[in-house]
Amino acid sequence: MSTESVVVCQLGQVPYAATWTLQQHIQEALIQAKRASPPRTPPHVLLLLEHPHTYTLGKSGDADHLLLSDAALDALGATFHHIDRGGDITYHGPGQLVGYPLFDLDRFSTDLGWYLRTLEAVIIRTCADYGVAGTRVDGRTGTWVGPNAHGPERKICAMGVRCSRWVTMHGFAFNITANLDYFDHIVPCGIRDRGVTSLQAECNAAVSVEDTTPAVLDHIATAFEADLTHLQDAEAWAYLRDWLPETAHAPLDTMAPASV
Repeated sequence: MSTESVVVCQLGQVPYAATWTLQQHIQEALIQAKRASPPRTPPHVLLLLEHPHTYTLGKSGDADHLLLSDAALDALGATFHHIDRGGDITYHGPGQLVGYPLFDLDRFSTDLGWYLRTLEAVIIRTCADYGVAGTRVDGRTGTWVGPNAHGPERKICAMGVRCSRWVTMHGFAFNITANLDYFDHIVPCGIRDRGVTSLQAECNAAVSVEDTTPAVLDHIATAFEADLTHLQDAEAWAYLRDWLPETAHAPLDTMAPASV
């Protein structure tokens, strides 16, 4: 597998709906690049960010797994989105590192199972950096902790993807310091007999999204045999604005700081 180039765009805290639209534009741009004559091979894109309090339900998920009325959602200051990824319902919020790899698997491996296992490995290795034994559970995508003396398996990182012409979108949601109380309002991932956890809860030490991000990126670079270019804030927004066609700038205009 040859070394691939990935541009990491770290965006801070951004709203869910506009980010979903942005992913669609990036995915389409990557698809059009490889359909061009001759084909073009721009860098893959990895969006790293946090969301305000948000619940998302995958295309085959059960709406009854959201345990809140519209009024209760509003009172909680959260939004809900029924989206086009696989999987059931999950929560996004502050203290959670969300990664959306927009990767052309034609340049890696056209095997979604391999792709998901590779993302799981990234999180397992990051957990190990903090002395936490992350693991896989057969038949349940994502990264888990336990069973151990503290209880049965607990999900520390949820995953759900969508792939079109072998270009991925959506990705992983890694609980670092997330407020786990927000998971009480759903049946996380549609699994009633298991709970959720965070890196902070498991390692019993001070951690943060900012501190954890370099480790995640190191493991992504190794697992995908990729060269990463890391852009933050204004540089990241400028890269996306320059790379995407003007027709895709609308979500950027709603997400980027006014000064960018």
